[in-house]
Amino acid sequence: MTPYNPKSVRKQIAVSIPIFVVVLALTLTFCRTSEKEQTSWHMQMVESEMKRNPEAWMFDFEKKPKWNYTHGLMLMAIRKVWEQTGEQKYFDYIKGYYDTMIDSDGKIMFNYNLPNYNIDHIKPGINLFDLYEHTKDKRYLTALETLREQLESHPRIPEGGFWHKKVYPHQLWLDGVYMNTPFYTRYGKIFNQPENFDDVLLQVTLVEQKTRDEATGLLYHAYDDSREQAWSDPETGHSPHFWGRAMGWYAMALVDVLDYFPTDHAGRNQIVEILNRLMEAISNYQDAETGLWYQVVDQMDREGNYLEASASCMFAYTMIKGVNNQYLNDSYAEKAQKAFQGILDHLISYDGEGNINLNQVCGVAGLGGNPYRDGSYEYYINEIIRSNDPKGVGPFILLSMEMDKAGINLTKQK
Repeated sequence: MTPYNPKSVRKQIAVSIPIFVVVLALTLTFCRTSEKEQTSWHMQMVESEMKRNPEAWMFDFEKKPKWNYTHGLMLMAIRKVWEQTGEQKYFDYIKGYYDTMIDSDGKIMFNYNLPNYNIDHIKPGINLFDLYEHTKDKRYLTALETLREQLESHPRIPEGGFWHKKVYPHQLWLDGVYMNTPFYTRYGKIFNQPENFDDVLLQVTLVEQKTRDEATGLLYHAYDDSREQAWSDPETGHSPHFWGRAMGWYAMALVDVLDYFPTDHAGRNQIVEILNRLMEAISNYQDAETGLWYQVVDQMDREGNYLEASASCMFAYTMIKGVNNQYLNDSYAEKAQKAFQGILDHLISYDGEGNINLNQVCGVAGLGGNPYRDGSYEYYINEIIRSNDPKGVGPFILLSMEMDKAGINLTKQK
């Protein structure tokens, strides 16, 4: 029997404690990594965004309350997470924005003004249907009716397409289809206005007709019916280039409108056909190495062009949702998976606190205005690039949810 030796025991303890600490640290690291891998990408992103923006109106980079399409998009994505999880904190977060923006009489405050006829301002209305359904608060119904009234009197080109804004007269923008048609269609379904569906079909088909390039199948950013804008082609009215996010907005509009469009409406198949045409064209410009898409979609190797996050998320979302809902054939699931893996590997990062970031998002791009935006290649590649811009983050959340529905679970490889 070995005699008791206090010095020997203390020495053994001194050696074992560092080993224990190392093992414990490795175990905790493994657990954190495993937990990170097991937590869906959309949940990680929503939690990170709510930390970065304790109040939902803070999504705007100006950090002041605004009635804006970016808030509508982000809160729609979070609403879908709320529907999936049932967690009250997500509903409260959404409700907090609308209670900031809508007064006790149901008037939309701050920068909303119906006579401005800004089609972007329809988008935040998409979440009011759910707020009204779950609270029966008439303020939300009044706000819904205000937005529907805007569409009733919104200026149009002679063939019926909505002007993008009153300050952009006679112009159809791809962006505008996303901003109004899902709301317009859902309003028609809930409030029994079947005439809405015919008008939505007109908006969707007319914009494709006016912006589609027959050679590539891609869609130009905008169309000027008056041919007055310096950016518009004097013969076709087209803007000069194929901007990724503009086509992304339009693509998402197609699959989102179909959520509410009647299955027995003759125009439903037309929307599905447009979706298939556009996704076929878009597929031709998917970067072979990364699975992503460029800021100016067809100028892939041109100096200054870059792989852009929002368009990549939007196209991948459209593809996988199209497959999930059987609008697109199964080959698009592989394309969407390649894109999602590329987003994770090349555009996603973590900060020091474990929050997730989406990088390389074009901050903004438009046409006309002051200073004048001419739609040139140089214009698009030189606009500000941001991390965590809601125009990329919202589609990323939606994409991740659709990937989960498809049973596709990916981890970051790089």
